[in-house]
Formats: sequence, structure tokens, C-alpha cells
Amino acid sequence: MTQPPWSGPDDTTPEQPGQPEQPQQPEQPEQPQPPEPGQAQQPGQQGEPGQPPPEWQPPPPGWQPPPPGYQQPPGYQQPPGPGGYAQPYPGYGPGYGVAPYDPAAKSKIVAGLLGIFLGGLGVHRFYLGFTKIGVIQIIVTILTCGIGSLWGFVEGICYLIGAGSYTKDATGRPLRE
Repeated sequence: MTQPPWSGPDDTTPEQPGQPEQPQQPEQPEQPQPPEPGQAQQPGQQGEPGQPPPEWQPPPPGWQPPPPGYQQPPGYQQPPGPGGYAQPYPGYGPGYGVAPYDPAAKSKIVAGLLGIFLGGLGVHRFYLGFTKIGVIQIIVTILTCGIGSLWGFVEGICYLIGAGSYTKDATGRPLRE
């Protein structure tokens, strides 16, 4: 005879003669039942597999996800700068007194060294885009039998120290360090 599910280990039924003794089945641990809708789940109680964790709360009625082009509230946006683009946050842009990097800018060190070593041929002027003056320097150097190359040597030094008008190329871009 089997034991009814409500009987405990102390409840025994008398054995009947002629029947073999059946082994007792171990008690199954009680499976937690999910709470009824509208009831809160007890702390420490696990939900069903595949169900959201007990801390999960459904969104309030009327809640909708943000629209695709969601913007931050107005108090959190930076005002657009010149050209309609937002300025970088403080500390991330170029610092005070530092010009932003211009990849098209020519190097003043290269211009100065070309002026010192090849100034008689006007190579430093060609490098910076002053082709007319470069041609004039070649002609002066040839007509003066090389003495006109001092002109390019002096200009090379002026480019290195950044004197006067020797700080920009032919397009007006400042020379980088």
C-alpha cells in the first residue's frame, strides 16, 4: 500500500499480511509557485525560468519608448557654436593659446632648413608655395655667381626663428612647429 501524500514520516500504516513491504518514496521539496497576478513576490523567492527577476516592474501605464531622434533635455545640451556645431566639452578641445592641428600646414623647421642649405635655389620658397619668388632667387643666384644664395640663407634663419612675415605660407596658413 502506498502512503497518502499528506502523511508524514511518523505516520505509518499497519502492514497487511501477504503483501511485500513497499519502499517509501523520498519527499519531494516543495516547488515555489509563482505569485498570483497582483500579489508581490516574497523576498528570496525565485521566479520561473525564463521569467523576469523579482525586482522587475512593468512600465507604468501610458509609458512609451523615446522616439528615434531622441535629444537630451534642453538643460543638458551645449549651445551650438559658430557654424551650428556644438563645441567640445571643456578639457577635450585645444587648450588656451594652442592652435588646432592643421594637416595641410607646412613645417617651419623644414622651410628653415631648406632655406639654409638650398636657399640659393629658392627651394624653401617653392615648398611654401611662393613660386614667383623662388624663380627670382634662382635668377639672382646665377647672375651674382652664387652670392645671391645668402638671401636664401638669411630667409632660412628667419623661418626658423619665426621673424616678421616669415610665419605663414603662400595660402596664409600659419607654419606649424
